[in-house]
Amino acid sequence: MNEIKHAIQDDYPDDFAWCYGCGRLNEEGHHFRTGVDGEKTVTVYTPQPEHTALPGFVYGGLIASLIDCHGTGSAAIELHKLNGGSVGDGAEPPRFVTASLHVDFMKPTPHGVPLKAVGTVEKIHPKKFKVVTEVFAEGEICAKGEVVAVVMPETFLKKG
Repeated sequence: MNEIKHAIQDDYPDDFAWCYGCGRLNEEGHHFRTGVDGEKTVTVYTPQPEHTALPGFVYGGLIASLIDCHGTGSAAIELHKLNGGSVGDGAEPPRFVTASLHVDFMKPTPHGVPLKAVGTVEKIHPKKFKVVTEVFAEGEICAKGEVVAVVMPETFLKKG
């Protein structure tokens, strides 16, 4: 599977690059990276040994986290595009947070292989997007999820 050359998370400002799932500055995090492939969004991630549920299978929480961050990253890509931007253009993209997350596990996800999350984005409000994500391992769908992502509220910008 191809790596993502440039991800929307690469353009997040440092103050917002700490998410455990997709924050590039969180040393302990997963570092999920979401890019574009035609009309779809894509994240590729290979689970680490600590992401084991049972020997040979991936922990479902990691898959949920992948769908979550893929959803918010995909929404950021879509709104950035609607605002005239593109991934890697140097402009700061909008930031999203999760309003809801739903995950269906279709079959056990094998460990030791790259996972590919493929998303389809639908605008449901100027500041709210629905992202349907399918997660594949070795070409077979293992999980499907839906994220409703909303533009990050201004209150998140205030430091306590």
